[in-house]
Amino acid sequence: MSEEKSRFVVGIDLGTTNCVLSFLDLEKEGDEIEVFDVPQVESPGEIREYKLLPSFIYLPTAKEKEGGGLVMPWDPFGERVVGKWARIRGAEVPGRLIASAKSWLCHKGIDRTAPILPLDAAEDVQKLSPIVATATFLRHFKASWNHKMGKEAGLNLEDQKVYITIPASFDAVARDLTVRAANSAGLSNVTLLEEPQAAFYAWLSKMGDEWKKQVEPGDIILVVDVGGGTSDFSLIQVENRDNILTLERLAVGEHLLLGGDNMDLTLTHVLFEELKKKGHNLDQGQFQSLWNNVRLAKEKLLADEGLDEVPVVIPGRGSGLVGGTIRTELSRELVTRIILDGFFPECQVTDMPTERQTLGLKELGLPYCSDTGVTRHLARFLTVQGEALGMDGPVRPTAVLFNGGVFKASVLRQRVMSILGSWVNEEEAPKELLGTDLDLAVSRGAAHFGLVQMGEGIKIRGGIARSYYIAVESSGLAIPGMPPVIKALCVVPKGLEEGTVVDIPEKEFGLVVGQEVEFQFMGSSQRPQDQPGDLIDSWEEDEIEPVSTLRTKMEAPGIEPGTVIPVTLQAEVTEVGTLALSLVSKEKGVKFDLEFDVRH
Repeated sequence: MSEEKSRFVVGIDLGTTNCVLSFLDLEKEGDEIEVFDVPQVESPGEIREYKLLPSFIYLPTAKEKEGGGLVMPWDPFGERVVGKWARIRGAEVPGRLIASAKSWLCHKGIDRTAPILPLDAAEDVQKLSPIVATATFLRHFKASWNHKMGKEAGLNLEDQKVYITIPASFDAVARDLTVRAANSAGLSNVTLLEEPQAAFYAWLSKMGDEWKKQVEPGDIILVVDVGGGTSDFSLIQVENRDNILTLERLAVGEHLLLGGDNMDLTLTHVLFEELKKKGHNLDQGQFQSLWNNVRLAKEKLLADEGLDEVPVVIPGRGSGLVGGTIRTELSRELVTRIILDGFFPECQVTDMPTERQTLGLKELGLPYCSDTGVTRHLARFLTVQGEALGMDGPVRPTAVLFNGGVFKASVLRQRVMSILGSWVNEEEAPKELLGTDLDLAVSRGAAHFGLVQMGEGIKIRGGIARSYYIAVESSGLAIPGMPPVIKALCVVPKGLEEGTVVDIPEKEFGLVVGQEVEFQFMGSSQRPQDQPGDLIDSWEEDEIEPVSTLRTKMEAPGIEPGTVIPVTLQAEVTEVGTLALSLVSKEKGVKFDLEFDVRH
């Protein structure tokens, strides 16, 4: 469906903890962005609508499916329950719950198309892959929307222009997998938007023309987005071009699997140790249940500052033994102390995150950051970007915009503002930008971005957040027993606008045809100076990092296998943020297209 035929502009926040869909009706006057009320199972036999769709999938037993209490109007089977009841029931039966699918989707160390979730599944559970789990949330949105809104031709969700948000730190593979999940759910007309940018677009939408009075040319706005699964940092600069205020994204941070999930796990371990001292030795299933219930309790405390504590109940061993139920509580004091000291500690701008040594063998799980200090990661981000931008020291933001449910607790926002203020002179302390709903901002911002794409409103410029490279084997002397020397060829520079094609005609490379070869893709957010065609001989370990590896066989009719033919490169960053690379041989009249390997 083309954009001009789309009646609605839709923004979808695929959050780790909650998903949200916002929309704008282009046939209505004004630009009011509405939030879609999502039907979901409240309890067996009861369906209610909520603005938040909890990002949880429960895989019910055959007995639970009896009677049809878990079916939706569009789903007569109830094989997968999504949303509120899934989260609540899954806290009681963790072996049937899929959570943090978004974090698994960006896990480079697994096959993200393989059915692996839930990890500790019950014997009769048919596991899902991270990509299928992600598609399940989008299918629920599509079915809900079509059931409520698709009464006339052309109003189904698949007929609309849809903007889906992702962490700014998602690599090209995770971006591509997100698009594949959307396509699997029947949504083909999608564009990806980074979450920190979406949060800022929501603030622009909320402020209207007033935003120009809150910031001025030269201001550098820091977006601190700590969600359920990731911590994202972005820098946006306000500029004056021909007496017109413009916005340019300067930088985004590295991928940090650090967020509400880590906080929940830490709080769970504290309560676990307290229960152990009281004589309660929890098994693995009870620990998982404790973890899920702690998540629920923490969310209640953050959402309601009037609560001092929330009860936490862990089922006893066996089936339905009420007398074996274990009860404890999660207090506001504990949550505040653990999160403040453990995740937002006081630190200097010179304090960098530390990496601990890990054992050779570890349980399969998400690769969480070993250093949980969000503020130390923030110090590193500002320091690294200050160097990359040629500044005298770390970047000094003049304003801060918070996003993510974690920051519902005002004490956490105050802590970050206090630390940022301590890193500069008193008169340079940044101000906080207010006015957005931390639960709904990302989806609203995505819908507003759709308007911007149509030419209404200001667009944040800056293009892609990273430079991309392909590994090239050195033509130098080969040394027996030693690996070949690898160089990094820059094919796409940081800041390139999506949809731009880059040709590198001045450099020719040899391509082996007819036998299996390996292509290594790499990326960097720390080398904005590299340009297409630059061949990098050496770099620091974390300056240029692996993104993906593709093993394939380039075959061409009439060319003997093993032949090396000269090729030049052509690259494009597509509108969905993925890298397309073409190897062109004018001599042989052939062209080979490369795509990222999304299976390994």
